[in-house]
Amino acid sequence: MKQIEAVETWTGPGRTDAVITPLGPEENAAHPLSHKHYFEHWYFDAKLDDGHVVVGFLQASELITRKPGVEIHVYKPDGQKLSVVKGYADADVNASAAGCDVSVGANFCRAESSAGSLPVHTIHLAEEDMRFDLTFKSEVPGWKPGGGQTRYGKEDFFAWVVPAPRASVEGTVKFGDTVLEARGIGYHDHNWGIGDMKRIIDRWYWGRIYAEDFTLLYAYVMTTKRYGNACSTPLMLAHGEEVILSTGEMTLDTGPSVFNATGNREYPSRVAIRVPGELELRLDVRDVIDAHDFVEDLPVVRNRAIKPLVNRFVGRPGYFRFDSDYALHIEHGGESYDRSGRTLHEMVALR
Repeated sequence: MKQIEAVETWTGPGRTDAVITPLGPEENAAHPLSHKHYFEHWYFDAKLDDGHVVVGFLQASELITRKPGVEIHVYKPDGQKLSVVKGYADADVNASAAGCDVSVGANFCRAESSAGSLPVHTIHLAEEDMRFDLTFKSEVPGWKPGGGQTRYGKEDFFAWVVPAPRASVEGTVKFGDTVLEARGIGYHDHNWGIGDMKRIIDRWYWGRIYAEDFTLLYAYVMTTKRYGNACSTPLMLAHGEEVILSTGEMTLDTGPSVFNATGNREYPSRVAIRVPGELELRLDVRDVIDAHDFVEDLPVVRNRAIKPLVNRFVGRPGYFRFDSDYALHIEHGGESYDRSGRTLHEMVALR
């Protein structure tokens, strides 16, 4: 089988951005494509001061099903997860090509900005007995790694832009009879592209650090053997409101591994990230706050005798969201900085 090349779009030199290009509002707009493998979504999450974590998606075309939809998730401080996933028809999607103004049914996300100020995103998600009405006031400018895309061969690509790397969050969150006056720190990104990601991507790690004066985002995406097991490793570091580092010259190491029965696979108990001469980050997993075995989504696996056979041929694809301790060391402007705390991050393995 001919190997397909994965090509990143750093502006240089090498796998870095010497000049960090501002993110335009059109990059957080809709990018509809007439292709059976087109996908696009707008993602928001926030960690609230009271310990709740909330996550919301608006999907013009979901990554796997290729159908529009909405997802609402609440992780309670006691570890309980509440979720609503609702599908919609193509006719229920209305999305601007000029900026972030997206609706899926009665759900929406919108961005507003004025000259010299960072954007404010508003989201309204309401399905069944769950509802988010939240504003995300950006505290760090929008960012993208290089040109914001990784290309896989002639046609397939994955685009990732981050309109709100860090935002203060306020509003209300409702689930059941509970209504929270929400305050916390949040994040918003936007993905779109073409491709069957189950064939292209083997696994990824993704996360963020919110120290008082530093913000760090990272992703580690490894392709399948057909694409050379190539690794994309974008990382952003901001000091206050200034993005000071945009690079793909990051290494990631893991282990020891721990088996999780819910996810039906192993996960790394430790993740170590390094950008030579710039920073070192260590993540030590305290808790698995979410684990999902993707094979369980297949109807045939309801017959438990079939599952070992399915695992043999498709592997053990799974999702994990972790709550971890972090230790971050930064070298910048002739000064050294050390920060520590708690953070959330995730791992997705498609094999």
